[in-house]
Amino acid sequence: MSGPAGGPPRFPPPADFPIALDEGTSLWSGGRVATGGAPWKVVRLADAARPRIAALRRAGGRGLADPSPVGRAVARPLLDHWLAPPVPAPRPGPHEVTVVIPAYGRADELERCLAAVEGLPVIVVDDASPDPRPLRRAAGAAGARLVRHAVNRGPAAARNTGLRLVETPLAALVDSDCRPEAGWLDVLVPHFDDPRVAAVAPRVRPDPGDRRLLARYETARSALDMGVRPALVRPGGRLGFVPTATLLVRVAAVRDLGSGGAFDEGLRLGEDVDFVWRLGDLGWNVRYEPDARVAHTARLRPVDWARRRHEYGTSAADLARRHPGRLAPARPSMWNLAVLGLLARGRPGLAAACSAVAAARRAPRLA
Repeated sequence: MSGPAGGPPRFPPPADFPIALDEGTSLWSGGRVATGGAPWKVVRLADAARPRIAALRRAGGRGLADPSPVGRAVARPLLDHWLAPPVPAPRPGPHEVTVVIPAYGRADELERCLAAVEGLPVIVVDDASPDPRPLRRAAGAAGARLVRHAVNRGPAAARNTGLRLVETPLAALVDSDCRPEAGWLDVLVPHFDDPRVAAVAPRVRPDPGDRRLLARYETARSALDMGVRPALVRPGGRLGFVPTATLLVRVAAVRDLGSGGAFDEGLRLGEDVDFVWRLGDLGWNVRYEPDARVAHTARLRPVDWARRRHEYGTSAADLARRHPGRLAPARPSMWNLAVLGLLARGRPGLAAACSAVAAARRAPRLA
């Protein structure tokens, strides 16, 4: 049974699927009203839901699975609004997952990536590298299937090509400069027990060990690192998107996105944001799970780093045209707003003091 417009099944979560109240969820009026979620909202709770909510509150962070029909029915909206996120236990493999790796040159990075996903079926898509031989050798040595584009079409097209060849229920999209850590699938795969989940992203962190200034900055503020808190990914939520540097997807869900392919091949950048938002528009859930980790080779030459950050910014115009109103022009913190408010009221001294306090609070993160 599917939702509207070919969306996800309308099934409740499994009877043994545990959930826990989110730390941002608050109960009011004797448990009749809840606030929180992603995006933040106020929810009036039905009388039948209140005993289940109370039980979740007592269970704390370890969570609770209520196998009763009412318990499962209550769990569905709590999960979908992130008032009570899932806490599934890791499950050892083997897992029915095929890895899709888009690649363009950099055979040394591909070799490291293939070593990290050893034991899984792998499809490498060579997006018309100038010299195909090194990639061919790396894929052959690892026993991976290699497909080559005749002309360079971009990462969206490379992922689409790989996804069309996948025969397992789940596919892991892994960029060639990424290396999943041991046990990553054990953490991510259990999320797919929930039939509304289309994709789950792990935490992507720069390779440790480099102490250069730019490497230290990337460790603290990498554009690919979405932080330490699990999240439901959707516009207006705490986490509005996740990168597809590494992403585990339900193949049946991404094929809902249209005959042209899961990813919009007209986008050379920002295709990951567009992908996640279109899944949400169909009613699918996308989650971020930081307990699964992936190492990433950061660009640490200043020119390469600055060029990449600039390229990320250029995707905004195309995304704004495809998704009007979803791109926030700025995301100020309360400290930013306080400084601006004090300046507007003619209090430069207090504004400077407020700015100094904000800088002092941030110093440990940038040390």
